[in-house]
Amino acid sequence: MTVLHETADVARPIEEVFAYVSDFTTTIEWDATAIRAQKLTPGPLRIGTEFEVECALPVGSIQIHYKILKLEPHRLIELEGSSKFFTVRDTITFTASDRGTAIDYKAEFEFIPLLKPLLLLSAGSLAKMGRESVAGLAKALEDNYPEPAYPDNGKMCASIVTELPLFTRLGYHRSRKSFAPMSASVRGKHMVVTGASAGLGFSTALDLARRGATLTLVMRDKSRAEQTLATLEAETGNSAITYELADLSLMEDVDKLVKRFIKQGKPIDVLINNAGALFNPRSETSEGLEQSFALLLLSPYRLTVGLKPLLLKSSEPRVINVVSGGMYSQRLDVDSLQNDSPTAYSGSVAYAREKRALMVLTQEWAKAWAEQGVVVNAMHPGWADTPGVKNSLPEFRKITRSVLRSAEEGADTIVWLAVASEAGKVSGELFLDRKIRSPHLLKKTRETAPEREKLMEILEQR
Repeated sequence: MTVLHETADVARPIEEVFAYVSDFTTTIEWDATAIRAQKLTPGPLRIGTEFEVECALPVGSIQIHYKILKLEPHRLIELEGSSKFFTVRDTITFTASDRGTAIDYKAEFEFIPLLKPLLLLSAGSLAKMGRESVAGLAKALEDNYPEPAYPDNGKMCASIVTELPLFTRLGYHRSRKSFAPMSASVRGKHMVVTGASAGLGFSTALDLARRGATLTLVMRDKSRAEQTLATLEAETGNSAITYELADLSLMEDVDKLVKRFIKQGKPIDVLINNAGALFNPRSETSEGLEQSFALLLLSPYRLTVGLKPLLLKSSEPRVINVVSGGMYSQRLDVDSLQNDSPTAYSGSVAYAREKRALMVLTQEWAKAWAEQGVVVNAMHPGWADTPGVKNSLPEFRKITRSVLRSAEEGADTIVWLAVASEAGKVSGELFLDRKIRSPHLLKKTRETAPEREKLMEILEQR
């Protein structure tokens, strides 16, 4: 038997350390050899929960199948792993220390007989691997990463040619190699997510629920809302999830929703404006508003401004606006936001125009609310394979299906903006794959200051 034994002492509460380490999918964030990790069994973490971790070898990789044998909250985790070359038993013990939490990590390897002679030659490498893994875990838990910066030493150098490939699944996987660990605790933080029954919204809610956030999900249909809550609770064990019903394309519903939140008086730490849809042909709501304008722009404007008093009750409030890469094709055209000509109407163009306006709104809020400590950022998910894309853009999906991201990959930056400590250090930016991106790729889409002012005036008057 080969035994690796390492320790670390980190400045984090024991509850946070245990929560981060016990979810073994985080291995990919701190173990330099891990290239993929997933939870195999449904439901919350418990004895018997299984994981699969893929680790790199000098040539190729190896799959390790883990199973939790012991799980004593805030004290002990014991896992058994098996692969074609070895079995391993990991025992991780947590104790309170003067600094925060002491971690004792022991791995006992039993290699197949054929490999045992090689261990005499590789013992040093194994020990080094153990030291680096625990050092990586300690660094992840220290959670001391620099604030996001502009690429290329502060210069926003981007074009259609360089940027579009980044929208694909390959772009995500390339970017993921530079992701910093995301160990910040959001347990008990109140986060509001709109449009959470499917696609990006559901993936976001699932990840945040797994991390212990208190969630209020805004959805339109009661049966789907109840099903969503049941699924999230069954998968994560998080019972601090509620829903509010509202058709966000109707301003009457938005206003009533705001009043319910205000009456409850509960601080909001993060507001995620995700709800959206692409409409064809042009149609108007019962209130006489063009649907794209109502749902994609006026609704998040009205909801966010209405909930601002509850955001200000939070010590670190954040607003996240989900936009679209399609906005790169459009400039801010305030007079066309309601798309008054049915014959010239294009659902995809209308969608892109509203998202362009929402990006401008993000920047304006960031400037206006900076002194009050409200962080406002936007993100776009790249090309993600969601129900919205399947239903509204079937031809686009048919052409790009082989390179589309999963909903989880598309939602990753939403979660990062809501969770990561460093994400709260900048405001008014556009992100893709946790990196700041230029909001414009074409000179013709740049708006003027008077156009921005006109947008704000129109929204304030609605």
